[in-house]
Amino acid sequence: MHIGLIGGIGPAATTAYYTRLVEEFKKAELILELTIVHADMSVLAENAMADQREVQAKVFTAHLHQLKGAGCDIATITALTGHFCFDETKLLSPLPLMNAIDVINTYCNIQGIDVLGLLGSPPVLASHLFGLLQTSRTVVPKNDLKGLGEAYMEVARSGICSEAARQKFISAGSDMIQNQNADAVLLAGTDLGLAFNGQKLDYRVIDALEIHVEALVAAATT
Repeated sequence: MHIGLIGGIGPAATTAYYTRLVEEFKKAELILELTIVHADMSVLAENAMADQREVQAKVFTAHLHQLKGAGCDIATITALTGHFCFDETKLLSPLPLMNAIDVINTYCNIQGIDVLGLLGSPPVLASHLFGLLQTSRTVVPKNDLKGLGEAYMEVARSGICSEAARQKFISAGSDMIQNQNADAVLLAGTDLGLAFNGQKLDYRVIDALEIHVEALVAAATT
């Protein structure tokens, strides 16, 4: 199965997807066929904030035609922010399109997660992941929501997470666990591994990128 990724949103997350897919396909003793196209982060952010679903769907569709031309059998959008227009994009897509939020819904249902804390981009936080999570009640940080969103966008653009930003994210996650009864915190921004990977925490963190990659590997084996 030839996988197509709409990447570039952001660059560090795209690199993480590539690295993890190489690792997991090697473990599964599968040959990885992969093509990545680069989407513009600023265009996505602007359209998501303005809820311009049809506009962004047409942008994604152009990328999907590139992936089809490269021989891809299935495609997915690496950024969870990009899922704000998933239904509109799916209608136009020339390829089967994997929905990463459906993957998260399934995971939370299996794991019995009732309350899920969210960290991610400003549109993700403002909309509670666009209201697309069905199996868990979602909460977002109560303090400095704007500052957290801005910190996330800086990490996504630069591919670098400062120690100050790392502590801001970790503290926000802890607060949702302690004060909003979250069972776990979802890294609903695929760049947040830059902040959380390798950290010793006293609460459960779910990396959306990791379970998305697992679903792509599973699709390749069926």
